[in-house]
Amino acid sequence: MKLRVVVGPGVGLGPGKAALLETIDQTGSISAAGRSLNMSYKRAWSLVEALNEHFEEPLVISSKGGRAGGGASLTPLGREVLDAYREMERLSEEAVDKLLRRLRRKLKTSS
Repeated sequence: MKLRVVVGPGVGLGPGKAALLETIDQTGSISAAGRSLNMSYKRAWSLVEALNEHFEEPLVISSKGGRAGGGASLTPLGREVLDAYREMERLSEEAVDKLLRRLRRKLKTSS
């Protein structure tokens, strides 16, 4: 099951954005997160900018590269949003598990 949540008008959160936030948290880098998810840096940055614009505070903060390196990290609000999405995902899976298994049993088996 894949969960896509409309948080507000024009503000969606789904598996891709959640994975991006999670991977930024793990790697400390928007570009590394994008590479890990087979996403261009431009696409990853665009998604981060969109998320940052729609919430009252940024979800991701970044510093420019150079000698010191640069990087990115989730803000406390970014962690809260990611945790809330993962909890909604877990609760949704629990709610539909029995029905989803029943439907999957009805699928054709491959020959």
